[in-house]
Amino acid sequence: MIGFQHKTVVITGATGGIGRATAQLMHAAGAGIALCDLSADSLESLRKELAGSGNAGLVSSHPLDVSDSKACDAAIHDIATRHGSIDHLVNAAGIYPEQTVSGMTDQQWRALMSINLDGTFYMCRAVLPHLGENSSIVNLSSMAGHRGSFSHAHYAASKGGVSSLSKSLARELAPRTRVNIVAPGIIATPMIEQLVREKGTALLGDTPMKRYGTAREVAGVVAFLCSELASFVTGETLHVNGGLYIV
Repeated sequence: MIGFQHKTVVITGATGGIGRATAQLMHAAGAGIALCDLSADSLESLRKELAGSGNAGLVSSHPLDVSDSKACDAAIHDIATRHGSIDHLVNAAGIYPEQTVSGMTDQQWRALMSINLDGTFYMCRAVLPHLGENSSIVNLSSMAGHRGSFSHAHYAASKGGVSSLSKSLARELAPRTRVNIVAPGIIATPMIEQLVREKGTALLGDTPMKRYGTAREVAGVVAFLCSELASFVTGETLHVNGGLYIV
C-alpha cells in the first residue's frame, strides 16, 4: 500500500541500524535513495547492496559529517543534481555516549549537540529549497527526549530539541511539506548494546510487549509518515517503544 516510485529520499545516519532499515524498506517500495553517513566504505557497501536488489530507484552515497553546515549544503546540492529532485528527508544520524552531568565536559556536550541537534537543523535548512509539493521530513527523536535518561542528559536534551525544531518546522512549511517525529524506545541496534547489557532485564520487565523493537519496525513508521497514507499528518510524534513509555 506504500509506494515511492519516482521519489527521492535522503537518509542521514544511513549505515546505522534504523537508517539502514529505512533505506532498505523505502528502496524496496520504489524510492531512489541518497545515503549519507561518515564512512565512505560502509556507504558504498550499502549502496551496492541496494543497487543490486533489482529495484529501479537510483541509489547514491554521500560521505558526510552532519555537524558541518557547509558539508550539508554541498551534499544536498549534489543529491539534487544527481537525482533531479528531493521528496523526503529522514534525519537518523545521532550518537549516544554515556556520561553523567557532574562529569560532563563542555566538549562532550558540544560534540553531541553538534551531531544530534545541529546536524538535524543543518540538513533541514539545506533541503528546503529543493522540496516540492507533497514532500516530507521525518526526524528521529527518542523516548529519552520525553522522559529524560540517566547518564544521557545531553542526548535527551538534544532529542527534546529535535522534537521542538520539528514542530516549529511543521508550522513554517505547511502545506507544502509535512514534518513529523519518530521517537523510538529500546530498539535492538548497536547504538544501545551497552544499555541492554546493563539494564536490559529491567527494561523488558517494564515493556508491555516484552521484547525489544527492531530497526525494521521503526523504519515502517518512518515510511508511513513519508507516504500518502499520512498526507494529513504533520507536527506529530509517533512513539515506537512497545509500551515502555505510554503518553
